[in-house]
Amino acid sequence: MTPDERVIFERRRRGRNIAILLVLIALCALFYFVGMARLLRGG
Repeated sequence: MTPDERVIFERRRRGRNIAILLVLIALCALFYFVGMARLLRGG
């Protein structure tokens, strides 16, 4: 793997990792708000 290919590979991997992180944060926020709504509603 040439140095240029390695830079491209690492940039793609970083972008994919950031996308996965954002999805996980969104899921955590969704579960948190659903749980809080259920607790406040008395469910």
